[in-house]
This record gives sequence, C-alpha cells and structure tokens, in this order.
Amino acid sequence: MPGSDPNHTNTSIVIVTANRADELRRTLASLASVRPVGRTELLVVDNNSSDDTKSVVNELRDSLPFDVRYFFVANPGKYGALNAAIGWARGDVIAATDDDARFEPDWLEQAVAGLDRFQCDFVGGRVVPAWCGPRPRWLPEGNGLHDKVIAVLDHGDQPREFGVGISWPLGVNIAYRRQVFDRVGLFDNSLGRTTGTLRNQAQREWHLRARADGVTGMYLPDMVVHHLVSVDRLTKRYFRRWFYWHGISRAILFRQGGFDIEEPDALVPPNPAWPQLFGVPTYLLRKAVVALRGYLWHSLRGDSIAAFERELALWFVVGVARQRVVDRNLPTANLGAPAPRPSPRPAVF
Repeated sequence: MPGSDPNHTNTSIVIVTANRADELRRTLASLASVRPVGRTELLVVDNNSSDDTKSVVNELRDSLPFDVRYFFVANPGKYGALNAAIGWARGDVIAATDDDARFEPDWLEQAVAGLDRFQCDFVGGRVVPAWCGPRPRWLPEGNGLHDKVIAVLDHGDQPREFGVGISWPLGVNIAYRRQVFDRVGLFDNSLGRTTGTLRNQAQREWHLRARADGVTGMYLPDMVVHHLVSVDRLTKRYFRRWFYWHGISRAILFRQGGFDIEEPDALVPPNPAWPQLFGVPTYLLRKAVVALRGYLWHSLRGDSIAAFERELALWFVVGVARQRVVDRNLPTANLGAPAPRPSPRPAVF
C-alpha cells in the first residue's frame, strides 16, 4: 500500500461484540454515515452472544454502505475473536473499533490517508468521551490512567508517534496495515478482556512486541471516534475492579515478557533486578505501604478525592500480588523479551 491511491485501498472494519445487541444497533446506525474507502467490508464478530445480535446485523445490513459479514466465535475473549477476524478480513487495511462507538463520516478516510502520509504500519486517533451520566467530581481531568479506565484518549492537535512520549492507541480507534500481522503476529487473548474479567494489556503487549520488530504507528488527531462512557463505568466500584485487574494484567505481562510492572513501555526498564517476596517485587510492597498511609491520612482529613487515588494504587498492588502468588513457581521471561507470538493464521471457530 505505500504510495498507493487511498481510493484503491480495500478496507475492512471489525467490530467484536458480546450480548450488547441494543448498543450494537446504535453503533451500526452511526457507521452508516462513514464514507467507504475503496471496497469496504464490515465484519461483525459475535463472541458467543445469547441475545439477538445476529438478528440486529441482518436487520441493518442493507442500510450500511459496506459489504456486511457476520461471524460467530464461541471461544470467549475479545482478542481471540479479533484474531479470528484478522484471518477472515479481505482488506489491505483493517480498522478495529467497539460496539459502543460513534463515528465521524471521515473516520476511515482519515485512517487510510494517515497510513499513506506517514508510511507507518498502524494509526490510531482521538477517542472523545460520550458521557452517559454526569462526570463524578472524584474523576480528575488530565489523568492518563483514569482516561484508560473510561477508554478515552487525546494526545493533542498534532500527529505524534505512538510509544514516543505518548501512550499506545486504544482498541476502539485503530487501523493496521494487514501485512503487519504477518510480521508481528496476533494478539495475546490471555491479556484481553473476557466475561467476568477486566484484563487490559493485550493492546500494550502487541505494541511492545511490534516496537521490538521496528513497527511504527502514528497518532492522528483528526481520526475521531466518540466512545460511550456508560454509567456503570462512572462508579468507584468499577474503578476499583479495573485497577485490580490492571494489576493482574501487568503481572501476567511481567511473567510473559519480563516488562517492568509499573512502566512496561520503558526502553530501559528501571528495575532490572527485583527482590521479591512470594513472587511480588518488594518495591511494590513498599509503595503499597506508602499508599495505605496516604489513604488513611487523607481520609482523616476528609479529602475523599486524594484518599480514593491512594486506594486505587492499593487495588493495583493487590491485583499484582494475587497474580504473582499464583505464578510464583512459573518461569519469568528475560526482562523486556517479547512474548511468543500467537499464530498469524487463526483457526476458524
């Protein structure tokens, strides 16, 4: 595709969905306004839904300006289903999004034009929150980690290279050259969300592996997706669960790739040799003690916002500790070594 006419680039849009037929209906209605690029197809991958997801797809397929293909993947896991879709996709560019997104009409055009302009392997864009409820007063502005909990992203108004001073793209707004998966491999489903979990490092692990292979990607400020921030995400209970599973996910990433638990993106990890207690790095345990003191201090002072920040840090360490105790007898990869690649040719489910 390098140097090609974007109008002659075939594109595939992929949505993985599970038991969210009503929300999927609204997402497909929004997609109807997106302008195709070349021959565009939409792959809706039903990850073992028990609702009327298939009926919704069949009902709306004629209203969409793309060829619509429906697939059913029984095995649980968003990234396992996405891996299967990558194998089925026919486009030169594969654009991935979620079943709770809303789109600008030029979304796909911006993605393909950005790949061509920057001659890179993937692009991602701004993810704007579409609030389904009032923003809680305890949710601070400009906190990058909190933004990930509610799945929004804004790296400013200028194109920038991902992984160079900015975090990686979100799975709700990203497009890849198809051939990059032959080079890097597919996603690790054990690091992605499944029913009952909030595992959240599949995207990061793939991008760390891709960076090690010399793959580059660009942030495009004009490639915009609006992502629903549901009411259930705007609760302290959800934030506690997310940080707990974030700790579990980082511990799995550490075991599989040896990446720093707190700063896995670091090119030179800051803690090359960690003393451990039952598999848990002792420096994290010290930080947990500091966070507990801060939580108690701010609670006594009546500063509930600062206290909640320290509480979330504790939930992260609890998640790390839980997974490290489970994995304590398993070997840990060399620091920063890429994990084994999932096969680039997924089986048909």
